[in-house]
Amino acid sequence: MTATHEAPSASLPRIFQVWFKLGIQSFGGGVATLALIQRAAVDDENWVTDLEFTRYWALCQIAPGINLFALTILIGRKTGGALGILAALAGLLLPSITITILMTAAYAKIRHAPATQAALRGILPATIGLGLVATIQIVRPLAVAARKEGVDTLIVSGVALIGSGAVIAVWHLPVIFALIGSAVLCALHAWVRSLRRTAES
Repeated sequence: MTATHEAPSASLPRIFQVWFKLGIQSFGGGVATLALIQRAAVDDENWVTDLEFTRYWALCQIAPGINLFALTILIGRKTGGALGILAALAGLLLPSITITILMTAAYAKIRHAPATQAALRGILPATIGLGLVATIQIVRPLAVAARKEGVDTLIVSGVALIGSGAVIAVWHLPVIFALIGSAVLCALHAWVRSLRRTAES
């Protein structure tokens, strides 16, 4: 599969329809919604490749604010330009906002019921499972691309992955430090590879 490709033409009603379905199904928070978006945009609609999706998501980590909105904007722009952005955002947000309002009103009345508390405890493992699926889907194309470039690239990618996790989980530093550190490490590695190729040619 190529790293980039031309997205198939999508009408604004189709863009809205796809994102509307995502909005209806986006229970479980960001990680669950990310998995749904990946399946729709990559597998079902073929709007982006696995690697493009991963790169879009990486770009969204740099931007402040809600990452899923940024991802929706990027994919909406590729499939329909400025109007595609509006159609994607409207489709994603309309059902989500409506369902959230209704569920919040209902939860206020039943939040102390034992059945409600038990149900909420049951949702957590499912959400974690969806998060693991989304993580695997994002890491897989990066690992394939790194392996094609060589063992050194694969090792550097692994160091960036583990180091970023350590920066946040162990040292509790802001996320931006992990992002910048990983970017600098990979940029330096690419520069060294470029110098090595120049010397060998």
